[in-house]
Amino acid sequence: MGEWIYNSSFDTVMDFAVTVDNVFKRYGQVEALQGVSLSVRPGELFGIIGPDGAGKTSLFRILATLLLADEGKATVCGLDMVKDYKAIRQRVGYMPGRFSLYQDLTVEENLSFFATVFHTTIEENYDLVRDIYRQIEPFRKRRAGALSGGMKQKLALSCALIHKPDVLFLDEPTTGVDPVSRKEFWEILRRLKEQGITIIASTPIVDEARQCDRIAFINEGRIHGIDTPDCILKQFADILCPSGLLHEKADNRENYVIEVDGLTKRFGTFTAVDHISFKVRQGEIFGFLGANGAGKTTLLKLIGGLLFPLRGRIEVCDAIPRLRKPSFLSDIFFIPEEICLPDMKMKDYFPLICRFYPKFDEELLFHAMEIFEVSESDKMGQMSYGQRKKALISLGIACNTRLLMMDEPTNGLDIPSKSQFRRLIASVASEERCVVISTHQVRDLENLIDALVIIEKSRILVNTTVEQITDHFVFRQLREGETALFAEESLRGRWGMVPNLQQEDSKLDMELFFNAVLEHPAEIEKVLK
Repeated sequence: MGEWIYNSSFDTVMDFAVTVDNVFKRYGQVEALQGVSLSVRPGELFGIIGPDGAGKTSLFRILATLLLADEGKATVCGLDMVKDYKAIRQRVGYMPGRFSLYQDLTVEENLSFFATVFHTTIEENYDLVRDIYRQIEPFRKRRAGALSGGMKQKLALSCALIHKPDVLFLDEPTTGVDPVSRKEFWEILRRLKEQGITIIASTPIVDEARQCDRIAFINEGRIHGIDTPDCILKQFADILCPSGLLHEKADNRENYVIEVDGLTKRFGTFTAVDHISFKVRQGEIFGFLGANGAGKTTLLKLIGGLLFPLRGRIEVCDAIPRLRKPSFLSDIFFIPEEICLPDMKMKDYFPLICRFYPKFDEELLFHAMEIFEVSESDKMGQMSYGQRKKALISLGIACNTRLLMMDEPTNGLDIPSKSQFRRLIASVASEERCVVISTHQVRDLENLIDALVIIEKSRILVNTTVEQITDHFVFRQLREGETALFAEESLRGRWGMVPNLQQEDSKLDMELFFNAVLEHPAEIEKVLK
């Protein structure tokens, strides 16, 4: 299938759910969109991929009538973007990349509010949102601001769907969503497509892009190609799927940076961390893997001394975290999921920070920022979310602490930036530095981590190393009729995890292993032991 861009000489706008014709958008001297043209058929699942800052969000905001284009035309459902903006707003749903619902309203109040705005009720269109809303319904009385990242995304999608729109605009909708929920999310999108809803979604995840009917690759404000996912991913592989780097595995058997024994933390009657025990060696890249709300963030904050345990022992960098001694704080750096940076240039900001970290490496800071393509002269408060996150990761690496902790570091990063992240972390890994990464985007850590724990409902299901996993299991496409400990249907066919009885060389499929552990934790743990 070749490139398919709207051409008014052959079709009318009524033949398309969405048309964009030579659209430009500028912010001062920045050309966010430069002559963008595309068309989307009714009922199509259309993807938009591209690097951070390519213009994806500007295009979504124009199509959602939240932003005016400087030049060019666009239509939605045959309606003109400028003249008919009020009618368009009744017929589209928009889910922005960053959570934008009312933080002080409960889940139920947010959904009810959006239903009322569109002159409908939750009950009237409940069938449309049931599959996704039922996952957050147990928390319907909780304020939206207190939800985990994944729960917020599910609420936002429910609010975008509650009025049964004809066209749905989704700007990186699965950011902050764990693999199981992400799979369910795209199954829901396919069912919505079957109901005739046109869906345009941007995504930083290659496997999600492959599930679209067609995708557009946008970079530096221009559409460079529109075709099937396989064609686009192959055509722009150097940008979208650059090769990663493997780091040398740590071989430090006895020197532990983190020792946790019987750790428990409660918030009121809710147990966030429940009798957890594990150790992390010096020089390891260690993964905390788990679904939304599993307890990963709480665990990181306990390690960093930002929270105090109810019971249990915890020692980090030969210190007790809750005492928060200066010598301890100068030996750790924590990058939270929700980042907050001042509206300063990095070249002005880092001199204020580096005095707290004796091993700070200015050269390493600018090396990391160069890899991430982040300018030291741009004000961080005016950067996109992805650029701010990359700036903070660069700063954390440059602090050269004995322990670097990152909470969901790849959330908000585009496809090329995730590859840059893996390459950068692999390149700075050493026997002197321990890196702990929490994530539910488990595929982002493939070929990177040495050891991991998988956490579910505040408890550790599996505590193991990558070497142990590949010694015991092989991950491959299954033959017709072949059985496996765990298998999933995917775009690659039927993919499974089978016992490594012949001691084959095995490459870890992180997401498949993660899903297998959630499904059969006791069986997997028994084999590993």
